[in-house]
Amino acid sequence: MTRRWLTSHAKEILHCLKYKYFKELENQVVDGQKIEMPQPLSWYPEELAWHTNLSRKVLRKSPQLEKFHHFLVSETECGNISRQEAVSMIPPLLLNVQPHHKILDLCAAPGSKTAQLIEMLHADMSIPFPEGFVIANDVDNKRCYLLVHQAKRLNSPCIMVVNHDASSIPNLQITKNGKKEILVYDRILCDVPCSGDGTMRKNIDVWKKWTTQNSLQLHGLQLRIATRGVEQLAEGGRMVYSTCSLNPVENEAVVASLLEKSEGALELADVSLELPGLKRMPGVTQWKVMTKDGQWFEDWKAVPPSRHTQIRPTMFPLKDEAKLKALNLERCLRILPHHQNTGGFFVAVLIKKSAMPWNKRPPKLPPSQKTEHVAQSSEAVSVETVEGDVVTEARGEDPVVKENPESKKDGVCGPPPTKKMKLFGFKEDPFVFLSEDDPLFSPIQAFYALDPSFPRMNLLTRTQEGKKKQLYMVSKEIRDVLLNNSEKLKVINTGIKVWCRNSDGEQFGCAFRLAQEGIYTLYPFINARIVTISLGDVKVLLTEENPFLHKLSSEVQSQVKEMAMGSIVLKYEPDPNQPETLQCSIVLCGWLGKTSIRAFVPKNERLHYLRMMGVEVFRAKRKEDGEGKAEVVGATEQEAEEDLGCETKGSAQMEEQLNGQPAQESIKPTEAELENNAGGHLSSSDRSETTQNLESQDSANLSDIQG
Repeated sequence: MTRRWLTSHAKEILHCLKYKYFKELENQVVDGQKIEMPQPLSWYPEELAWHTNLSRKVLRKSPQLEKFHHFLVSETECGNISRQEAVSMIPPLLLNVQPHHKILDLCAAPGSKTAQLIEMLHADMSIPFPEGFVIANDVDNKRCYLLVHQAKRLNSPCIMVVNHDASSIPNLQITKNGKKEILVYDRILCDVPCSGDGTMRKNIDVWKKWTTQNSLQLHGLQLRIATRGVEQLAEGGRMVYSTCSLNPVENEAVVASLLEKSEGALELADVSLELPGLKRMPGVTQWKVMTKDGQWFEDWKAVPPSRHTQIRPTMFPLKDEAKLKALNLERCLRILPHHQNTGGFFVAVLIKKSAMPWNKRPPKLPPSQKTEHVAQSSEAVSVETVEGDVVTEARGEDPVVKENPESKKDGVCGPPPTKKMKLFGFKEDPFVFLSEDDPLFSPIQAFYALDPSFPRMNLLTRTQEGKKKQLYMVSKEIRDVLLNNSEKLKVINTGIKVWCRNSDGEQFGCAFRLAQEGIYTLYPFINARIVTISLGDVKVLLTEENPFLHKLSSEVQSQVKEMAMGSIVLKYEPDPNQPETLQCSIVLCGWLGKTSIRAFVPKNERLHYLRMMGVEVFRAKRKEDGEGKAEVVGATEQEAEEDLGCETKGSAQMEEQLNGQPAQESIKPTEAELENNAGGHLSSSDRSETTQNLESQDSANLSDIQG
């Protein structure tokens, strides 16, 4: 479990876990055995990761365990908790991410590691727009939407999801000091596709499908992806290469080949002192290669020509002892399942000391464009496979790419040219940035009294024609990447929703209401329509659909007395003199009517805040008695009333839980089903709803997708 990037909320969740849910689990007996209590991971900082051996079957055996299970599901859906294999949280920790770092996640789906990277970017919550960003890539178009939902839960303006083959992901351009230059990344996560033999304990399918041939087939792809990664790494930058496999052909062989080809440009970092408490083994320096039929080979010379298409020279350890020793392969990390009751995992941390030998000549940039924001596509290097080896050549001339007419419009990032589009996948809407003179913004600025420092140029929509229904926001660095690379980059999603069109608001001076997803980013810039609320007001607003003003405190009533109707900000500040109460700030979006105030907060987020305040929101499953009547099991009458009072519009799963019915796990729809439902095209709002369905399933299933 990892923390949400809102640090104060993470501490409240940890306090709630330790002193409420874990306390309730003490001395619980299931099937005659006392259950094993969750334990913190000794190597994860600040006790923000915990390990439990409780299966879903056991979690549903008693009301107290079921309550804990529902807590995990609900908090996962709103982004406060992530559940994943413990060892797969290691690579982001070893990247040593800082808020100013430019990060590339090459094989990101389903997105658990990406979420960790976003958390690290937002370590300092006083900075709404950190200088760094995360570009999360995956080759599978459908899995990209699962990745979008994972990343969206953390509500960051600094994340972009793209869809490319990681082994040939294009060079991107950015503007620095008024000049175009190639984007290089400070940190790269290279968690490559692998045979997955390290997941055999939890993934039964691996036992049925695994052969040594899997590793032989993946080795070349893994090496190409890793090579492409180090090419785009900045000098002094750090790349983590990882797999959930224990086969040296996928691990040390890839790292050794990469180090040898680098001719000293790369070195393995010694991370033996990092993550104290993590049990590990050093990397191996000697291994053999085995074929599917059980034949072993110790070196390339022994491989018959008939096997040369399956077995490559880069799969074997170096024979030169001096060169092999210089590689320091023992600095790699091997985590075995019995070390600390986890899956098997391999990690190597690479530091780039100088440019790769095939990249000594700096890449040429394309000629400057007539328009300020759009640049033609260019690639400085190309990766080719020759006899199984990776060879990269510098191009003397930059290719000329036919311009997309849409991209000629100022501030519009159209989709890639047709020839670059996949034959499958959803049709993407363009990203259209608001112009300086857009009449849409002036009423918003006046209504909310936005600070002059508000970065209005970072606002965008997903439509060029008709009324703009939603406004999104990105950081200036993501904006720069979008505007400079629209011809070559297939962007699936970016930005967070900050305003939604509300026709009722036009009569009050602003047609756009605040969106809860982006309120923590917007709040520092808003100077009007802020209502300070007490803890009691928070409870009323979150447990009643449309509470009358007389139910709220007199302080709230006096604040809104002269305020025009429309969208408002509801802000709770903790009282340090009352440590027993909720000690984290809460910012909610609301709507002020004539006689009432309504909170526009998603259901799972409502439940989250109520839990943090000690309000019980769990309803156990109903059991049929002998007369066919339903009775509530595991909830008092008062709890039942509180649960029903929390009911608002939200996910079907949580509605079922609150109504006392067993929640059904949603199943990821097939591509055909998505196309039938969306007519082959999904708007940004439709796509958001679709991705919610992709992950409303029990999050434990996500760890089965990727280690």
